[in-house]
Amino acid sequence: MGDIYDVNAYRRFVDNLLPILKGKNIRRVSLDDLREPAIKSASRTKFGSYGWRSAVSSRIAPRTVYLGGPDVRLPKLTDLQKTLIANAPQELHNVLHFMRTLPFVRLTRQMGNNREYNPMCNLHMSVADPKNYRIPYMWGHTLRDPSKDPGPEFIMLHIPEEHNLRQQVLVLPEYNLNIALGSDYMGEDKKGFLRQAMWSADERGMLGLHAGTKIVTVRNPDGELKRYGVFLFGLTATGKSTWSCHPLGLDYKAGEGTEVSQDDIVFLKDDGSALGSEDMGFFVKTDVDASLQEAMYNALTDKSALMENVMIDADGNADFLDEALCANGRAVMQRDKLTIKVGRKRTRISGKSIDLPSLDELDGVIFAFITRRNTIMSFAQELTPEQGVLAYLWGESTHSAASQPKRAGESVRIVGTDPFIIGSRGRKVNRFHRIVMELVEKYPGKVRFFQYNTGGIGEVIRQYEEDGIKKKKVVRKVQRVPIELMAGIQRGDLKNLNTYKPGIFGTAEIAKIDGKPLSDEYDPAGFYSQEEMDDYLADIVQGRIDFTDEISGEGLDPEILRAAEKSFEIMPSRRDKAFVSSPEEEPAAGREEETDESTPLERFWQPGGRMPAPPRWRNR
Repeated sequence: MGDIYDVNAYRRFVDNLLPILKGKNIRRVSLDDLREPAIKSASRTKFGSYGWRSAVSSRIAPRTVYLGGPDVRLPKLTDLQKTLIANAPQELHNVLHFMRTLPFVRLTRQMGNNREYNPMCNLHMSVADPKNYRIPYMWGHTLRDPSKDPGPEFIMLHIPEEHNLRQQVLVLPEYNLNIALGSDYMGEDKKGFLRQAMWSADERGMLGLHAGTKIVTVRNPDGELKRYGVFLFGLTATGKSTWSCHPLGLDYKAGEGTEVSQDDIVFLKDDGSALGSEDMGFFVKTDVDASLQEAMYNALTDKSALMENVMIDADGNADFLDEALCANGRAVMQRDKLTIKVGRKRTRISGKSIDLPSLDELDGVIFAFITRRNTIMSFAQELTPEQGVLAYLWGESTHSAASQPKRAGESVRIVGTDPFIIGSRGRKVNRFHRIVMELVEKYPGKVRFFQYNTGGIGEVIRQYEEDGIKKKKVVRKVQRVPIELMAGIQRGDLKNLNTYKPGIFGTAEIAKIDGKPLSDEYDPAGFYSQEEMDDYLADIVQGRIDFTDEISGEGLDPEILRAAEKSFEIMPSRRDKAFVSSPEEEPAAGREEETDESTPLERFWQPGGRMPAPPRWRNR
């Protein structure tokens, strides 16, 4: 794999690029300069805000590659990524030609707002198509005006005009450079700079996290007000922004409340503090219900919101729940517009700072991992510190029928639920392990770990074959966890009012919420037989075994591997039938026949089966 990388070509490219960036075709602009040309292509809503549509409505992650030395390369490459890397020198030559030829604007904004780490971000946007003015205008509203605060300098080149056959994102981390080609999606710029900032923070001894943060003040059972820092990890579309910006039904009149810091990327330090990244606005999914997500809805309906791919009708009405044209409606909403109604007044719930203070200044900190599963996983699990590290390692969730129908119900695992890791994922896990274990030792009883399942219970997806094509069908829809219930769980955890009991995953699972038992309607036993629950559990554990084996090749510490191996003891001891069945789908007339797509572990439980080979690290 190493011979497809041409590090000399990357160095020559950067040497040639830097003088070109001073060319007369590149005009330096302010955020105000961009407003008028940007809104020329916008639709205006009844709120007084503006919305646009992009030709590309999501990030092109499969076409994103990292160019440089061994420490920054992707550990696994698809055939497409190998081709992009092999062709990168020629594409970089094309980029130099574009940068000399096309009209560009350069907008400089600054990330962070602290005394030590504030990356300066320089976006060079091609405006050969005038509609592209909206992209820097939207992105610029996430970060603050430049200052003299210390920080590295990043460059991003964005050229939507590149032909879609050569659509790609080229990342050169060692040169603080990202290049987006052939896409007009603003999320590439947001994530390009944040991805670079996380890697740069890691190189400075911090740990970049794909997590939202907030400070929550609650009144404990003794009537004392306690102040907690909260980290919320989550893959896109699992509820990270929702829960970072949720007021949790606290009693604001009694001094309780939420102070929203960040919804996406932070930089964790050894003392438990976290530096924020985006000082002005959050780029959020807009599938928001006014009755359930009050603060986000108020920010999205303020005139300051800037929308992308949201359904806006002919009369200027924005419908956040209409996904007929696009299932990835987005908007930049201003953090200081997150408000809720307390009595007759609107109260702002955004914090004064985008940073979390150290544990010395708080009564405790919670690391919460959001997953979205739809079968047997409890809505909440309390984790030991070791289990918290494993939750970070596995970064578990599932694909949904809405996002990836062909992979609906399948597990997806991403370290730290962070798809933007540059270089070794094992190094990230090891550093997270070191930081949290030192915090646990230094601050006994002040560091807690939870996993919240924002999916639900009871889903059944059948695999079948039709005309020779393997397909999936939702036989029984998931019974989703209500947002009010999840808010109550999180509120109870902060107040130490919930009761947990031993669960099937080897963790403590939620039993009572503020003294009230969790309803039997959310008991997996009401949806599945014991054998079926064993099937689902075995499938999850085998996925964890395989993923741990994969990441162990990138240098996981022995303590983490030992904790992982111990956790695998929950594997069910027997299995009588293949995966994907349910009490409601016994053979019936007219039903599709199931196809055999069993995993190696499933085949072991069948007559004559053999156990899969153990992971490599088990024999170390």
